[in-house]
Amino acid sequence: MTHPLKGLTLVLTLALSLVVSSCGSSNKKTAAGDDVSVSSTDDMDSSDVDLELNADSDSGKTGPLKTIYFGYNSASLSSDTKDKLRAAATFLKTATSVDVQVEGHCDERGGVQYNLALGERRAKAVRNYLVALGVSGSRVSTISFGKERPVSFGHDESAWGQNRRGNFVITAK
Repeated sequence: MTHPLKGLTLVLTLALSLVVSSCGSSNKKTAAGDDVSVSSTDDMDSSDVDLELNADSDSGKTGPLKTIYFGYNSASLSSDTKDKLRAAATFLKTATSVDVQVEGHCDERGGVQYNLALGERRAKAVRNYLVALGVSGSRVSTISFGKERPVSFGHDESAWGQNRRGNFVITAK
């Protein structure tokens, strides 16, 4: 029979090895062609962040997974958006038990079918970028709500800009 302290010693040794080996940072070239600086001091796992199942980034309850915004009639990722997605990818690669759904949303302008297709392109752009950064595609699903779920109900550019978004929903943690 194995003594309980031997198991604890092994676990502590492995944990210490992981901490020591992951100190420092490195640059990695992704499939998306971006240099990503990865630093272990910024890494988190799902136990470090208070995540709620079915929480969404629109409510701010998804830790480092932040809602991203798109330009008018666009599914292109801006440099600011890519920065947020790099942080999201770093978190998701460390918190391997967390699965997410990316919801694509649009403003009120345009027809229902058009906006559903645009919302889908937005959600897939986010997913594809995360996958290119090394997140397993099986952990990131997509859905489009078009213009059906606005967060701002105004009829001006300020409201429309808030509704042109991709947000994250925690589907497993």
